[in-house]
Amino acid sequence: MKKKIRYTNEPLGKLQVVKDFLPPPEELAFKEESVKVTMTLSKSSVEFFKRAAHKYHTPYQKMIRKLIDAYATRFP
Repeated sequence: MKKKIRYTNEPLGKLQVVKDFLPPPEELAFKEESVKVTMTLSKSSVEFFKRAAHKYHTPYQKMIRKLIDAYATRFP
């Protein structure tokens, strides 16, 4: 940002108060219980997740875990 913003004392227009929707900090710190497992996946599947993880700057194991969680939630 090369150009500085100049603030003036002008009317802002119609404003609306938004109800607080953010969770409290203790809910953000919640960590779901996990279990460590060992499984063998196809090389092509792992490469797919590694490419996608690189694209979205996240660990590929986390993407696989979220996929399995979503499946387990959908089909209880």
